[in-house]
Amino acid sequence: MRNVCLSAACLLYIMMSSKLNAQIKVPKFGKGINIVAQDSSFTMKIGFRFQTLFLTSRDLDDDLLSASNSHNSSFFIRRSRLKFDGWILSPKLKYKAELALSNRDNGGGNGFRFSNAANFILDAVVEWNFYKNMSIWAGQGKLPGNRERIISSGDLQFVDRSRLNSRYTLDRDAGIMLKNYSLSGDGFILNQTISMTSGEVKNITAANIGGYDYTFKLEALPFGGFQSKGHYVGSDINKEQKPMLAVAVAYDINVGAGRTRGQLGSFLADSNSDAVEKNISSIFADLMYKHNGLSVMAGYANRWTPDGPNVYVDGIADPIETYYTGTGFNLSVGQMIGDHSEFAIRWTSIHPDEEVDNVENQYTFGYSQYVVGHKLKVQTDVASRAVESSDDKLFYKVQVDVHF
Repeated sequence: MRNVCLSAACLLYIMMSSKLNAQIKVPKFGKGINIVAQDSSFTMKIGFRFQTLFLTSRDLDDDLLSASNSHNSSFFIRRSRLKFDGWILSPKLKYKAELALSNRDNGGGNGFRFSNAANFILDAVVEWNFYKNMSIWAGQGKLPGNRERIISSGDLQFVDRSRLNSRYTLDRDAGIMLKNYSLSGDGFILNQTISMTSGEVKNITAANIGGYDYTFKLEALPFGGFQSKGHYVGSDINKEQKPMLAVAVAYDINVGAGRTRGQLGSFLADSNSDAVEKNISSIFADLMYKHNGLSVMAGYANRWTPDGPNVYVDGIADPIETYYTGTGFNLSVGQMIGDHSEFAIRWTSIHPDEEVDNVENQYTFGYSQYVVGHKLKVQTDVASRAVESSDDKLFYKVQVDVHF
C-alpha cells in the first residue's frame, strides 16, 4: 500500500510540475484536475474519491426485532480510489486507469494466482476509435454484463449494489473488447459489444485455467441518449424532460471456468490440488427508465452449467462443491424530491439452484441527500433480508461519498 501511495504521489507531482510547461485546469469541484500538454500531445484528468461507511446488522429470532439475537456494527473506509483518464496523441486514442487504495476495496488477492498481492489495479485500459463509431478496447476493466455492475460505485442510487449483483455479476476481467454504436435518423441508438477475456477476474498472474470468457451485449436506447450518460447513472438527478429508456440483453460463456462464480468465488481444486474446470453460461436482461425525477431500474440474471451438473464431487467421501447457478431479479424505483433529495425502494429476489443455496428476498428503503450530485452526497438505507430455513437479517447503512 505504501509503495502504491508513494507512486501515485510522485506521478501527481511530476504531472503538475511547471517543467512540463502544461496547462493545468481545475474547472470546479467534482470535475477532477485536468492537464493538457502544451503541444496537445496528451490530456489527463486526475480524480480522487472515498466513501466512509457505517454498517450495523442484526439477526432476528422468529422474524421479530424485539427478539434480536446478534448485533454487529462497524465503521469502514468502503472505497478510496485514484482515477486517471484522457487521450494520447488524438482524442481517438483514449485511456483509463483506476487504483483501489482502501483495504476493503482491494482485497481478494491472496494466493499464488495473484502472487500473494492485493488487487490494487481496478482499470487499466486503452481504447482506439479506429473506424467511424467502432472502437477496440484492450486491458483490464468492467465486462459488458449487468447494468447495475457497470454503473460506477460512486453513481449508485443506494449505498451499495444489490444481492443480484453480488451473486451473478461478471465483474472486471482482462482481455479485449470490440464496441460499436448505431444512430438512426429518429434518434434510436443501438450499442453492440463483444469481448474476449481471461475469465478469472482482475490481476491474475498465474497461467489461465481452461479457456477464455466471451461476452456479447446489445443495448437499445429508443428515444435517444440520456443527459450526461444517465443510462449508467443511478437516480434521475438531471430530471429528464421527456421519457427516456435503455434496454439491454447480454450473454456470457466462461469456457473452462475454474471459480465457483466464473470471474468470482473460490477456485475449485480436486484432492491432488489440480484445477477443476466447467463451462458457465449467464444471461442478463435489464432496463433503465427516467423521466422528470422518476427512475426505474430492473435486472434479471440466469446462470447455469451447460456441460453437465453444477455439482463437483471429488471421491465418495470428499465434500461436494458447487458452481453458483440459478436466477435472480431486481427492481428499484426512486423519486427525486426537489433538486437534492431522493427516496428509493428496491426489491431483490435470489433463487439459486436447490443444491447451491437457499432462496432469499431482500427489501431495501433508501434516502439520498445530493449536496453536489453524486460528487458529494450522504446516503442511508435500511434493508430486510429473508432467507429460507434461517432467521431474517436487518441491515442499516449510512455512507458519505466525496468525489473530487
